[in-house]
Amino acid sequence: MKHLFIIIFSLIFSAHTIAFEVKSSTFVGQKTKIEQPITVVLPDNYSSNKRYNVIYVLHGFSGNHTDWTKLTDIEQLADQYDVIVVNPDGNYGAWYLDSPQLNDSQYETYIAEDVVNYIDNTYSTNRSKMGRGITGLSMGGYGALNVAINNQDVFAAVTSMSGGVDLRPFAAEFGIAKVLGEYSQYPQRWDNASIINNLHKLAAGNTRWKKTADNLPIMLDIGVDDFFIEQNRELHDALLALRIRHDYVERPGVHDWHYWQKVIPYQFLFLTSHMQKAVE
Repeated sequence: MKHLFIIIFSLIFSAHTIAFEVKSSTFVGQKTKIEQPITVVLPDNYSSNKRYNVIYVLHGFSGNHTDWTKLTDIEQLADQYDVIVVNPDGNYGAWYLDSPQLNDSQYETYIAEDVVNYIDNTYSTNRSKMGRGITGLSMGGYGALNVAINNQDVFAAVTSMSGGVDLRPFAAEFGIAKVLGEYSQYPQRWDNASIINNLHKLAAGNTRWKKTADNLPIMLDIGVDDFFIEQNRELHDALLALRIRHDYVERPGVHDWHYWQKVIPYQFLFLTSHMQKAVE
């Protein structure tokens, strides 16, 4: 009986053996010269004989490239969807934008060009736009939208979780003034950086619900008790007014890791539904 128990236990343990691989490294961006660490999750049976789709997942303010793998089960999604998951570092509070204030804080370009090129040159990836999706939480939710809208030739789809989509109401918080300058001194910078003021880049020439609006599928996901909810509702209304098709989801929840762990699977489902199948 004792040996039977050991055999059964071994079978159960084997069935739950971790199959993904988590790798961390540091590189210098070719264009921005930014040097940051990065965490990459490779799916089970990763092979250089296959080209994998890639999902880029951005952390929030005060976080780093290890947040997602430390605080959620995101690695399992790499296996489930057979994708490479990339967690870049946003330098604590750089907001994934090209700062007009700090020459060494060009994080939109860093993500869209340096990180993407590094991943494509290091791993076996689908190097087309249709092989990449991007998402993030809070500051990273803003960042995913900012990067994707300004680089629509790079990403197939974008989602935002609890995103700080309009920075202006939070001018004294989250270190945003460090990268944009003080709001009272540079209000135009803050206007230009807010997602709601960049929707024309998606809606140009689109007077009906046409294919033009599908060039970048978008999903906004936010908890009903999140402090960013009013800005997300305003962005949702603005997208509707411009007839830009998108998914908008409000769920029970607040601005915390319990919420993001709950909703990250929905982001992968949305993103992968708009990406090409992996190329053998």
